[in-house]
Amino acid sequence: MADEEIRRAGAADTAAVKAVTDAAYHHYIERIGVVPVPMEADHAANVAAGKVFVTGDPVIGLVVLEEHDDHLFLDSVAVHPDAHGRGVGRRLLEFVETRARALGLPEIRLYTNAKMWENQRIYPKFGYEVLERRADGPYDRLHYRKRLD
Repeated sequence: MADEEIRRAGAADTAAVKAVTDAAYHHYIERIGVVPVPMEADHAANVAAGKVFVTGDPVIGLVVLEEHDDHLFLDSVAVHPDAHGRGVGRRLLEFVETRARALGLPEIRLYTNAKMWENQRIYPKFGYEVLERRADGPYDRLHYRKRLD
């Protein structure tokens, strides 16, 4: 099934990456009082840098990853609301773990806005632990880590 494949995004996917990201994060604007950072990302630059991986044809989900010397940073995970409940988010998080292991990295790090309480239920189910809560400008964030040892 085409929806199960996860592949590196190409330039032709840029509009879909923006559309899925906007659809996934838009409902948080009112709750957190600001536009979520992933909605303001330079999607074309992230795609060109090879940081974006997508699933679906048309694209229904994606992750934005940054490789560091000691961890893989999960900058964003987005699933189109029309695809909720189909296991897309689970497959994307499993892909991130597989990718980190393939790169020989010992952990995955991410952060989420403290008002995105859905994520506070999801990430621990996948083995992520809260490292700290930190305010950064208008953003109140919970920083997570998953060790892969």
